Amino acid sequence: MELHTLVQLTTGVTLLTCVLAVLGLHTYAAGRARRAELVERLTHTGTPPVTGRRRRFRDLDRRLRRTRLGHRLEIRLAATGLDITPGEFFAGMLAAVAALWIIGQATLAPFFGPLAGLLGIGAAVQFLNWQRQKRIERFINQLPELARILANATQAGLALRTAIGMAAEELEAPAGEELSKVADQLAIGQSMEDALGELADRLPSRELVVLVTTLVLSNRAGGQVVSALRNLTETLEERKETRREIRTQLSQVTMTSYAVPVLGIGALFLMNGVKDGALERMTGSPVGQVCVIVAFALYAVGFVLIRRMSRIDV
Repeated sequence: MELHTLVQLTTGVTLLTCVLAVLGLHTYAAGRARRAELVERLTHTGTPPVTGRRRRFRDLDRRLRRTRLGHRLEIRLAATGLDITPGEFFAGMLAAVAALWIIGQATLAPFFGPLAGLLGIGAAVQFLNWQRQKRIERFINQLPELARILANATQAGLALRTAIGMAAEELEAPAGEELSKVADQLAIGQSMEDALGELADRLPSRELVVLVTTLVLSNRAGGQVVSALRNLTETLEERKETRREIRTQLSQVTMTSYAVPVLGIGALFLMNGVKDGALERMTGSPVGQVCVIVAFALYAVGFVLIRRMSRIDV
């Protein structure tokens, strides 16, 4: 029994070392490529600057974009604002899943390898949702300034299309980047309603929907855009302060929701540390495996319920 455990541990450590070695070589190659580009740029000052970084996993990215999963992943990555392709994200997620699988199998028990891999996939999806929500929050915080710029521009006699382009130049990311996309769509002949509608789909929020509806209706009916934007600016400022107060009040509840699953995983390590091999014996029977799966499911339900109960729509 001890020899079998030693063989599994040795195999897991060997596979983990191989994965880390491959990731290290990839990082080293990427660093050398960036250094070569920097040297080239500094040496040949007359050549145009290099825009963007060198993309990795181009074949995987090209094949992934043809699938429905790749298309959905591309849309979600665009909403997060991350400078990463679907192929790069998918390859990184597979590397993380493989590493967590090996670590869970080597440190706890072989049964926990697949569970750790599934945890890696869930963590990757949660990371995308977190980045998207963070970008939406930053965009919402810029909405009062955006409405103020549009109001000033339209009051000065500029068309709404021109005002959007001006706001794209003056505002920082993410509002500047998103408005640049809207300005580009308007420049190629897309309607104001469709361009702003795509913006609301990329960054869904009540505040942005109100702003888009105001701009579309004013542009279609020829109403008083300036007065509507002035009133909207004051409303957005008040909602911004209210959202900040609610987020501060619920910060402790948010930390509790993340502490619940962490305590469950920590209990597994504690159990295995108190008595070596306890988890392997427990998961060696179907009853023990079912109990572990049910426990993980209950922790996931607790996390979701705490997050839902602490969600307050303003």
